[in-house]
Order: sequence, then structure tokens, then C-alpha cells
Amino acid sequence: MKRDIALEIVKKQMPEHRYLHTLGVMETAIGLANQNGVNETQAELAAIFHDYAKYRPKAEMEQLIRMKDMPAILLEFNSELWHAPVGAYLVEHEVGITDGAILNAIRYHTSGRVGMTKLEKVIYLADYIEPGRHFPGVDEVRELAKNDFDRALIQAVQNTIVFLMKKNQPIYPDTFHTYNDLVLNLQKKD
Repeated sequence: MKRDIALEIVKKQMPEHRYLHTLGVMETAIGLANQNGVNETQAELAAIFHDYAKYRPKAEMEQLIRMKDMPAILLEFNSELWHAPVGAYLVEHEVGITDGAILNAIRYHTSGRVGMTKLEKVIYLADYIEPGRHFPGVDEVRELAKNDFDRALIQAVQNTIVFLMKKNQPIYPDTFHTYNDLVLNLQKKD
């Protein structure tokens, strides 16, 4: 699918500020993909569609989670997590993208998972560091991403966990497992 067509599709699904975020994620993902040997076309499409379901009604997302064999545990956690797996489902069934690598990058861009592919890591990190993001710690992760992709990703996940803990929010188990997996894999490399 060509970029302009994909962007036209997503623009109808979100308010202007989220569309601008999507453009930032797309450009950041393309840069990270080139820097880390990831397919640029897959990164571009996954980035464009990563928030496809973000503004769907919660009731619709809940129904899809229940009916389409998504992990029911999602419903026990903040609904901000829901748009990722629901988005992957909708991108496949409404847009017609069937590339499993792209769909998984969309599916895991909020929670991460054990054994993330490089493409999944690119979309997770691009969503975190895109230029429109402004919160404590993001500049540090942006700097790390220039030279150490793995450590930047670990720092992003760690920052997310600490942020949720400070707000007394429950943390989705896959996010903890993602952090542990990334740290253990980095230790094996060092």
C-alpha cells in the first residue's frame, strides 16, 4: 500500500493532533528502520497504522477483545492498551493488510512482548520518541537511540513502568516480561 493512501485512511480515524503524532512516528520509524537494518516499507506501514483503533469506542474495543480471541486479561488493565491488539485486528479486516510482521508491530506497540522482532522494537521506540512527545526522560531515550538501540528500548520500557508505578497503576504483565527479556538479552550480548 502506498504511503499517501495509507495516510488518507488513518487521517479519517483520528483527530488532527493524533494524525500529527502518526506522521512523527512514521518519520521516526523510517529512520530507526534504516539505522537498524529493518524493512523500511514495513516500518512505514506499521507506524502509519499503529494508532488506527485509538479513537474507537471502548465498548467496540471491549467487544472485539472478547469475541476475536484476544487475551481477556487486557480487560483487567487500562483501556489505553486495547487499541494496539484491536488495531491490528481492524487493520487486517478493514484495511486488508495481512503482513503478520506489520500486524504484530501494531499489536505490541503499547505492551511489548518477549521475543520482540526488530520491526516491533522500531515501532515501540518510534512511538515513544517521536518529535511531538514531551515528557520527562524522552530526550534521554532519543539520545540513546542514536547510538544504542537496545539500551534506548530498555530505557523506554523502564520509564513506562516507573511512570505507571508512580501513578499507582497496574502494569500489564507483558510489559514486565518485555523489560526482563530485553535486559537478559543485552546481558548475553555484553
